[in-house]
Parts: sequence; structure tokens; C-alpha cells
Amino acid sequence: MFLQEPSPSPYDLRFQFMGFPIRVSWTFWAAAAVLGYDFANQLDFKFGPQSPGFLALLAIWAGCIFVSIAIHELGHAIAFRKFGIESSIVLYFMGGMAIPRAGASIRGELSPQQSMWVSIAGPLAQFMSAILLILALRLSSYSAPTPWPLNELTWLQQGNPIDSVGLFTIALMYIQPSVFWALLNLVPVWPLDGGRFIHSFLELRGGTILNTLWVSVVASGLLVLYSFGNGLQFLGFMFAILGWNNYQAIQQMQR
Repeated sequence: MFLQEPSPSPYDLRFQFMGFPIRVSWTFWAAAAVLGYDFANQLDFKFGPQSPGFLALLAIWAGCIFVSIAIHELGHAIAFRKFGIESSIVLYFMGGMAIPRAGASIRGELSPQQSMWVSIAGPLAQFMSAILLILALRLSSYSAPTPWPLNELTWLQQGNPIDSVGLFTIALMYIQPSVFWALLNLVPVWPLDGGRFIHSFLELRGGTILNTLWVSVVASGLLVLYSFGNGLQFLGFMFAILGWNNYQAIQQMQR
């Protein structure tokens, strides 16, 4: 998604899927454990005697996050392939990256319209995977745990509560972060997917990376105010860092 590719490690997991080389850095599992610690602890307490245990819940969380982010990056990689560029996938502590193979120049080979499709393909694939799970549960007469904005669709709330602790845990731990991560990445802040989409959109209209950076600074500032105003400190700090990085890039370009 952003920052730079982490250095290879002997502790990395490597495999291929659909012809795409995939590397999972050990830092991905470490970040998943940190992010899911409180969530798993809260569910363990909520389930009481029915809980499979804190470590089992944390393992389910890590597995759900792995599948969700892998689908996100596969969306980018498949879009790249559609436009003639092969890529590999890396999952690491900041999420994931679909990286064009050596020798492929994205700017030289992709038009702005194609770049826009590549940018939104990841969030779209991830979001749709959550929708498919929700629909599967709904067709099984269950009411899925749906976060905003899907909880505004009342027909998704119909059905019986999920009576299996395991199924409820998987549904909750997959649907909520998948929807959140997909929507987060659509925010028009460089270098998130939404920021890349806006850059290609502005490029079609004669805009430059400088215009994209200014949009990113303004959007980051608004999101910082919203995040801290609603008790979302982690998001607030994240957008503050992204906004500051974009502002510094503007200063460097104007020197």
C-alpha cells in the first residue's frame, strides 16, 4: 500500500497464487498480533466459558487479516496483469504492496485511466469479499455483524443471530476490518490508493503531482480533526503523519 518494500528475511513466508509470487514478511504477523490483541482479549471476556481462548481468537484474527489484505493486493495485481504488467505481492507491517516486476515502468505503460482502475481494484476486491461473506450468511438466515456504512441497510440486519462462536468470530474479524481497510484506502491522501486515484484523475485534466499533494494535505487535515474529535487517536496520528509527509514533499518541490 505505501512506504517501501521491506527487506527479505529468512523468516518470511513465500508461495505463489494465480501465478503471483507472494511474500509475507514476519512483520505482518507481528503487526497483526499487536492490532488484534485488545480485540481478541475483549471477545475472550465476552464469550466467557464458550470462548476458544485468547490465543485461538488472536490466531483467527491474524488469519482473517491475512486473507483480507491478500485479496486487496490480488485486486491490484490482477488489474496490473489485465494491462500487461506482471507483479508480485508483499504483505508487511503496514499492510501490503503489489509490486510491478523488474523492468516494468508503470508510468510508461499505464494510461491515467488504467492507473485509476489499478488504484481502486484493491479496495474494491476487498470490499466485495466482505459483501460476499455477508450475503452468504444472510442466505443462511443469519444476521451478519455489519459495520458502517453497511449497517444502514436494514435488510442485512434481518435474520437470526449467529449461534456458533467460531462462525461469529470469523464473520466479525473478517467483515469489519475488510470494510474499514477498503474505505480507508479510498481516502484521497497520497500514497493511499485513493490518493493515487486522485492523482491519475487530476493528470487527465492537466494536473501534476503537486496538485495531488495539496489535495492530500487538505484531506489529511480534515481527517485529523474528525479522528481526534471522535476519539480515533490512532487514525488521527496516522493522517497527521501522512499530511506532514505530503506537506514536506511540497516544500521540497517548491525549492
